[in-house]
Amino acid sequence: AVLLSHDQHSDNLDNSGRAFLKHAKRVLTTEAGAKRLGGHVEGLAPWATSHLKDRDGNTLTITATPARHGPAGIEPLSGDVIGFVVSSSRTDTSDVYISGDTTWFDGVAEVARRFKCGVVLPFAGAAQTRGPFHLTMDTNDTIETARAFPDAMIVPLHTEGWAHFRQNSEDLRKTFDVLGFGTRLRLLVPGVPTVVEAP
Repeated sequence: AVLLSHDQHSDNLDNSGRAFLKHAKRVLTTEAGAKRLGGHVEGLAPWATSHLKDRDGNTLTITATPARHGPAGIEPLSGDVIGFVVSSSRTDTSDVYISGDTTWFDGVAEVARRFKCGVVLPFAGAAQTRGPFHLTMDTNDTIETARAFPDAMIVPLHTEGWAHFRQNSEDLRKTFDVLGFGTRLRLLVPGVPTVVEAP
């Protein structure tokens, strides 16, 4: 299954991503994105759920979460976005939160109030395309997210590879180390399989 924060920006869905969607059995995204993409793409409003089952009868519950792609007042320019919480029916796992393109705001705090996540994947590159504000989490937002999920391993995504990112994983490493959160930060290396466990 593909969990797609939004489809309208090429740093989230580029041409090869669009081609890949045709081969995915399930695609979950925003309601507006599902209308644009058509086909078998399923739209979810924040807090709506969908379920995926494997051959052994295990179930993943996907909950769409609110996201705000930039500071208050610019949502119409950025369009709808969502994040996801992935919960398994297996008792040996913990919930995973994928922020999608969002900054820190009360919607993220509400996710933390509703779910006890063991792994959190914030989109943390401080993307900036217009004006002096960022459209995705910066280091301060990522620290607030880590504080909101005190039992989670923080695995930042969406920090490398695009010119509009103003911060990267090393910026996060330095900040987390200074604030004493360094053991909770797991940086990924592109193309290298990584096992991530809750602390």
